[in-house]
This record gives sequence, structure tokens and C-alpha cells, in this order.
Amino acid sequence: MTSIAVVNQKGGVGKTTVVLGLASAAAHRGIETLVVDIDPQGNATTGLGVFEPTRSVDSVLADESPGGIESVMETTAWPHDSGRRPLVAASSPALAAREPQLATDPLGAQDRLSQAMSGCSVPLVLVDCPPSLGLLTINALFAVDSVMVVTEPGAWAVDGVGRMLQTISRIQSRRIDGGPVVKGIAINRLGRTRDGRYWHEQLDAAYPGKCLPPVHLRAAVSEASAQSRPIHSLGRRAGASEAAGEFDVLLDVLLGHAATNGASRPESPQQGEA
Repeated sequence: MTSIAVVNQKGGVGKTTVVLGLASAAAHRGIETLVVDIDPQGNATTGLGVFEPTRSVDSVLADESPGGIESVMETTAWPHDSGRRPLVAASSPALAAREPQLATDPLGAQDRLSQAMSGCSVPLVLVDCPPSLGLLTINALFAVDSVMVVTEPGAWAVDGVGRMLQTISRIQSRRIDGGPVVKGIAINRLGRTRDGRYWHEQLDAAYPGKCLPPVHLRAAVSEASAQSRPIHSLGRRAGASEAAGEFDVLLDVLLGHAATNGASRPESPQQGEA
């Protein structure tokens, strides 16, 4: 099992969009994938077409539940012709109340998700984390093999990524295996503007060798999320094939099938949107 947490303590950077794009890329190539949605907002769950889940990841966080993640998985509602449909361990509004309850465990509850995911047979697990550094995100960082930080190219992005990396470093010092491995920084919604190019260069300079191939700002990506459809299924929609290709490249890098050197260059400014 390869497990990847997608994180940033700042909201609005498109973590869920990236998770859904990666799930679409995996589905397109027939990789069985589980999306674990531990964000109480539940956007990954609805983005996968599951609006009334029959079970929730919250139940395996309520108590120690070794191997329990497979008991809360369900099939998503993406179209059959989009490839191998992902599974989801759905979010629930109850997660918002779960976090303060986890903090009251005298023995510590930072490994509840790790226990639940132990022995999971799904080859690829993507964990969509809430925009915070609370115990839900901490649970994800204790559970996964690797982590990817998602950010946007803008003011305060460098500092925000730095704080997230500091938190990950603290987790690494507490885990026996030294994990999770930082796969890199995904720059999401990269616009074809001088401002976007400037902030992208600032991130590259601040974190040399850590910036992954970017995901450019395209209406097709947000349209796919709004329609609860995988980006690879939008066909001839303007920008859809380009966006799908970017998520394919990003998945290859995360799975160790491609290098990042030179791959994170921004596109030249253009008129309009692809």
C-alpha cells in the first residue's frame, strides 16, 4: 500500500481539487484507489459523487479500530467509463466534534487513523486533510508513508509551507520509522501571469528541488469538481486534457515513476485561459 496525505494548514489552496485530480489519474490507468476524507467539510466525498454516505471515517476515529478502515469504505459514484472507480472512506460533520474529543484521550489519540489503516489492501490511499494543524491532520501524518504539501503561488505561501514542513518534521522525529517522507510541494492554480510566475519562482528559490510539477489554473478543473466528475472524463472541454495530463505527471512523480527536475517551470503568460 502506498499512502499519501495531502496537506496545508491554510484553506482555499485546492487540496481537495488535487486529491480528486490524482484519484482521476489513478482511475484512468486502472489503479484501485481509496480516498480517506478526514476534512469535516467533506468536499472530497461529494466530489466523488457520494452525497449520502452509508458510513463514515469518523467511526474508526472514535475508538481504536485496528484494520477498521475497510469496514467504512464504499464505492464512489463516478461514471463507469472513467476507469476504475475509487473507493471512499467518507467524511461526516461529526468529525468537527471528534477533534476536541481526541484531545481528551490520556494516552494520546494521534495514531487512531494509523491503526485503522493497518493491513489495508488497497494499493493507493489518498488522505484529504482539513485546513488545520489539529489532531485530524496529525492523525493523517502518523498514518501515511508520504505527504505532499499543496499551496498556491501567492503572498504568504512561502511562510505557510514553512510552517507545514516544521510540523511534518516534528512528526518525523516522533515516528519510529522517521516518516512520513515529504514528496514535495504541489503548486496549484498557477496562473499565466507575471504575479503567478513571480511567486512560483519565490517558492522554487525557498525550497529548491522540492517543488513538484504545477497544476495550472483552468476552469475545467473546478468544473469537474463542481459536477462530481473526474477531470479525465471531460473529454473535449477546453483545458480538460491539459489538466488531466498535469495530474498524470503529478501522480507519476508521487509514485516514483518520474523525476521533478525542471518539471516545475511555469508556462509563459498567455491571453485568456486554456
